[in-house]
Amino acid sequence: MRFLNDSKPPYDLTYDDVFMVPSRSAVGSRQGVDLAAPDGTGTTVPLVVANMTAVAGRRMAETVARRGGLVVIPQDIPIDVVTEVISWVKSRDLVLDTPIVLTPSATTGDALSLLFKRAHGAGVVVDDDGRPVGVVTEHDLTGVDRFTQLSEVMSRDLLLLDAGIDPREAFNRLEDAHRRFAPAVGPDGRLAGILTRKGALRATLYTPATDAGGRLRVAAAVGINGDVSARAAALLEAGVDTLVVDTAHGHQERMIEVLGRMRALDPQVPVVAGNVVSAEGVRDLVEAGADIVKVGVGPGAMCTTRMMTGVGRPQFSAVLECAAEARRLGKHVWADGGVRHPRDVAMALAAGASNVMIGSWFAGTYESPGDLQQTADGRSYKESFGMASARAVRNRTADESAYDRARKGLFEEGISTSRMFLDPARPGVEDLIDSIVAGVRSACTYAGAGSLEEFHERAVFGVQSAAGYAEGKPLHASWS
Repeated sequence: MRFLNDSKPPYDLTYDDVFMVPSRSAVGSRQGVDLAAPDGTGTTVPLVVANMTAVAGRRMAETVARRGGLVVIPQDIPIDVVTEVISWVKSRDLVLDTPIVLTPSATTGDALSLLFKRAHGAGVVVDDDGRPVGVVTEHDLTGVDRFTQLSEVMSRDLLLLDAGIDPREAFNRLEDAHRRFAPAVGPDGRLAGILTRKGALRATLYTPATDAGGRLRVAAAVGINGDVSARAAALLEAGVDTLVVDTAHGHQERMIEVLGRMRALDPQVPVVAGNVVSAEGVRDLVEAGADIVKVGVGPGAMCTTRMMTGVGRPQFSAVLECAAEARRLGKHVWADGGVRHPRDVAMALAAGASNVMIGSWFAGTYESPGDLQQTADGRSYKESFGMASARAVRNRTADESAYDRARKGLFEEGISTSRMFLDPARPGVEDLIDSIVAGVRSACTYAGAGSLEEFHERAVFGVQSAAGYAEGKPLHASWS
């Protein structure tokens, strides 16, 4: 990439500080752009969900991998649970969504507690043999006593799809029947999954991130304290596809030591380490054994590091410098944090990142682990918190003495609770992925790039004022 008229300023830049200039392009279609990451992680769209407890769980991992991204399971989850999550994700279908399964004797209260766990918002009622006998949605349950059994309110008028149906055919069948969704069944008639019209459409537009065995990919994190080698070995044994060694200050001796231990395990998967914000940090972690380096200190929405310590660096400049050094060494970087709009993801990729990590932006979706809550005026939200917050520290130190937990709880660099509101127009993570991918694809066509590598090579940046950034924002109401 280059700066317009060699206009690179002598100070560091955030994503808001820069804009991209269109170039002559032979790329005629957004769909002609290959967004597969070149870093060995197998992502077909350059999105990684950050290892935050309030964001990255099994539902998120399944859904994002099906659309080509990757989710990093957090390091503070017990290893037996993570192992089970890896196995569960890898057993999911590449096209069908996992259904919410209910029995005819379950109550409306049971159904309502589960329906908002998934964006399709439908429960499939099955008999004792696992065959669909009805479906329920929030509409069916509105105004119904919470103790009413589903057999009394479920819809029995079922459209059933074959589990191996071509997604385009499934879309047409759903469209012709004026159905938003339908259960899918195997040859034995038992429930295999559920498919919505949007899900069928997306299955034709996205390529899942799959391993050599054709199963969905999932990553997991380890810290730099405790028996890191044993946890990493257990994750590798469980079949994790990317190993992430994560700590807020990645450029330290302990990280370098742990990376040596990771290499001693001879992992046959990419090893990611971070976080750093300088070329020197990248160089040291790569020399210690990292394949990919995470870049970003302080730009995250839940992070208070910069306000607490003054430490950090504007993210665009950090990614630009770190990506250049990684490229020189034949390695890659992930841009971690600071993205709030699709344009920011495009800027990070153009600056040289192979993948972009997203955390809080995805916290306010159906697929994030938290329970859906509502404000007094009916707005839906989920709680999010930073991984260096007192709340996260309490979770990580649950097995330590009361004194040690209290002592560590005094020092925090993150927000312990924040309301992440669901966007009524984009309440599911797939909705957000659609928006982000559309923006990134379009940015590539403006640059005349058919791949992420070409995007970085061809991107031309300019520097703008705050007024210039504000000018680019749409107006949702008249200014007169």
